[in-house]
Amino acid sequence: MIDITAAVATSPEGPFSLSAGRLEEPRAEEVRVRIRGVGICHTDLVMKASGYFNGGVLGHEGAGIVEKVGEDVTDLAPGDHVVLSYFACHHCATCGAGQPAYCERFTRANASGGRLDGSSPLSIGGESAKGVFFYQSSFATHAIAHRNNAVKVDASVPIEILGPLGCGFQTGAGAVLNTLQARAGEGIAIFGAGAVGLAATMAAKAAGADPIIVVDRIDDKLETARRLGATHTLNGAEVDVVEEIRRIRPGGVHHALECVGVPTLLEQAVAVLRPTGTCALLGVGATGASARINLMTLLQGRTLKGVIEGDSDPRTFIPRLIGLYQEGRFPFDTLVRTYPFDQINQAIEDMASGRVVKPVLLPD
Repeated sequence: MIDITAAVATSPEGPFSLSAGRLEEPRAEEVRVRIRGVGICHTDLVMKASGYFNGGVLGHEGAGIVEKVGEDVTDLAPGDHVVLSYFACHHCATCGAGQPAYCERFTRANASGGRLDGSSPLSIGGESAKGVFFYQSSFATHAIAHRNNAVKVDASVPIEILGPLGCGFQTGAGAVLNTLQARAGEGIAIFGAGAVGLAATMAAKAAGADPIIVVDRIDDKLETARRLGATHTLNGAEVDVVEEIRRIRPGGVHHALECVGVPTLLEQAVAVLRPTGTCALLGVGATGASARINLMTLLQGRTLKGVIEGDSDPRTFIPRLIGLYQEGRFPFDTLVRTYPFDQINQAIEDMASGRVVKPVLLPD
């Protein structure tokens, strides 16, 4: 076992607290990673607010350097740079069909805080604690991950900033490039200009989509969207969004993304589609939230599709995003602000206020 420092969720409302912990050695298919950078995602905060992770460790946008591998791990070695993403078993029928984001073991392995057998490699204060959120719990100096969710990446790229490619940026970009498969000249409307929506904006530009219309209620976010490739931006608090989008693209857009989880935005996103257009739902709404969709609208060949993790296989998609970044076509680093590990609560406050799009903690 090794000694680590982790940011522990103390209560649903209270701040994170840095605490000493102990981490087991990796099992046969596991790897131990020294975390060099970890993004903060809205999902971390939702899980903290639920109270389920009291006394446990969150974090699921980790990146770092492999320190030790289990005996069955042959594709990774100490010293490799890795981005940690979600876990998929790669054995169930859904994984076998090439859709690992919908793995039959997804919830158990990613949201429970324990391994598939229920155990955890982490102890805090001598007591077992939830320590493999998304099979990583990377709000810590070290994490135990699985060979299936540790993606080897180019060591020439700064590892500290790559963590958000494992979830938030992957989700937005993947929805555009994998789910919608947007092509040059096709119109797209993106509802929400947070980390997910702005990643979608960059991906839409890389794909040659036109127009790229971004909707939000915060002008600073809309300015960022324009800088990253939006051809049009709309403040939803000031204009009739559906009317404006149909003015910009008569007949409607080919694609729409709802990145916030707000029912009225989903209704608008479907309403601006052209016949045979597709709307991807990415936002996580409140439990029990529902939207009213006109059935005749869908009968005109339109599709509404829920999307997890951008329909991405991280093993291939994360290197693809890094390649686009190296070409200057996916400048996600402009959205990142780094913080020392002990400033985790300040980073969360800055994200909530809109002062920063994607905070990344530096535990090392």
